[in-house]
Amino acid sequence: MSAKKTSYDESKIKTLSSLEHIRLRSGMYIGRLGNGNNPDDGIYILIKEVVDNAIDEFIMGYGNRIDISLQDHKVQVRDHGRGIPLGKIVECVSIINTGAKYNDDVFQFSVGLNGVGTKAVNALSSYFLVRAYRDGKFAEAIFERGNLVSQKKGNAPEVADGTFVEFIPDTEIFGEYNFTEEFLEQRCWNYACLNKGLRIYFNKQKFESKRGLWDLLHSEVGDDIIYDIGYHQSEKIEFAFTHNHVYGESYFSFVNGQYTSDGGTHLSAFREGLLKGVNDFFKKNYSGQDVREGMAGAIAVKIKDPVFESQTKNKLGNSDIRSWIVNETKAGIVDFLHKNSDAASAMENKIINNEKFRKELNAVKKEAKAAAKKISLNIPKLKDCKYHRPDGDKGRDSTIFITEGQSATGSMVSCRDVYLQAIYSLRGKPWNTYGKKQADIYRNEELYNLMMALGIENSIDDLRYDKIVVATDADNDGFHIRNLLLTFFLNYFEELVQAGHMYILETPLFRVRNKKQTIYCYNEAERDKAMESLRGNEVTRFKGLGEISPNEFGQFIGEDMRIVPVNIKSMKETSGILEFYMGKNTPDRRKYIMENLV
Repeated sequence: MSAKKTSYDESKIKTLSSLEHIRLRSGMYIGRLGNGNNPDDGIYILIKEVVDNAIDEFIMGYGNRIDISLQDHKVQVRDHGRGIPLGKIVECVSIINTGAKYNDDVFQFSVGLNGVGTKAVNALSSYFLVRAYRDGKFAEAIFERGNLVSQKKGNAPEVADGTFVEFIPDTEIFGEYNFTEEFLEQRCWNYACLNKGLRIYFNKQKFESKRGLWDLLHSEVGDDIIYDIGYHQSEKIEFAFTHNHVYGESYFSFVNGQYTSDGGTHLSAFREGLLKGVNDFFKKNYSGQDVREGMAGAIAVKIKDPVFESQTKNKLGNSDIRSWIVNETKAGIVDFLHKNSDAASAMENKIINNEKFRKELNAVKKEAKAAAKKISLNIPKLKDCKYHRPDGDKGRDSTIFITEGQSATGSMVSCRDVYLQAIYSLRGKPWNTYGKKQADIYRNEELYNLMMALGIENSIDDLRYDKIVVATDADNDGFHIRNLLLTFFLNYFEELVQAGHMYILETPLFRVRNKKQTIYCYNEAERDKAMESLRGNEVTRFKGLGEISPNEFGQFIGEDMRIVPVNIKSMKETSGILEFYMGKNTPDRRKYIMENLV
């Protein structure tokens, strides 16, 4: 059957205004939309775009205080910089490619990308107000969904220079959303650590750093370190580093104050320079794996004309910066080790132990791989998908659901997207890995099979899926399985969690229906509301995933599925939580169980 032909002529050609295009293709400008459950969701990107402009003012030496407030869905940001030029206030927030960041005399190390950010905030807000103060005067403009509705100018002789922005993200774009203040607090702390001397007030809570990235790294790793944190700062680069007792590597990288969660060329150059500095100091040829195992580091660079791989600026792409970052990192590492002999000795012992451990682990991996081939018929079936993360754009949204029980697996398999959704079924409860050596998990058949399914048995760089979603029953057994899996990933593959690959699937607890309508409810409040709205209703309580039919399950893992990202505040906090919940029984733990769980 041939497709219906449509005319293609001048009448079909449309020209959109700048802000209309942003509203129609918002993902091109702010990445994902989301609902506020993920720190990379669009509502947080809007705040970041406004604050980035305030940070740029501080970087250029204007204003050392930023005030941010959040009440319900209304966001306010006030900086004390130079203020937007009063005669250009409307253009600066509504016309793309308008701004001063093309001029090195005005902004040398800008986070913003050529006058897009604030325009996106304007376009994607149901209400947007901007007010600039300069030399005792002010100019103000108010927009609704990108359309100018009013503007005025006047005198403000007693008001300090700067810019005030107020906006409400548009529910027509974002749907129902809620801000998680914890995400914003973390971002404010990052800003403060990257800009020593800057004071940020978020809902009147003060964020300020005296020691820059040293403070940031210390807040992440705590006192569980092998030697004192090394620190180096110059005009264009700042970094801090240490070794601790966790598996893998952990880094926090920034460009012109922008957190690059996916790293990029600056982080690669830092890791290379670190290795070269260590080998130069010790006059050895240690492998990168042995030097960097257990490494925690933070790096921030200032560069002109940063090239990011997307508008959300999560990964840096500049290739011309590698040489000077490698050389300065190497020099900084060597200088620190020369001046800190105790740290140098502790680092070398760590590297030697890493090398010994790696060789032992490789032997265990070899045995596990051979054993897996022999018992391949008993490996739980992985219902794989067609496209994976290494396939580029085709596999960008690839997802693996880790579930338990054949009934739940059967429902998910029959309704999944075979191109992008894989199902892995556990055989009962996984092993509690807390306090176990890494070699032990390779000897555990179930966990090794899971690692092979994910493609991470040799390196997390080989991860086959963009999202790892834990899908368990919403009962005590399901929560226990979930905790066991999270313990496994947080202990041995924390980098996957930090990179935003781990999620929890939310499934409905109740179904409320009558003869005309069905409503699925995820908590008791939603159930009660549904019962009020449906007359003659029938309520079903789902005890497990297996009770949900394939026809019903399809909508819960489709485009509108509810998944909650696994977020960790800091490495030191994670260690304490895992020890309390998954470690040995202590008096405090027994008391908590008796008072809260029995």
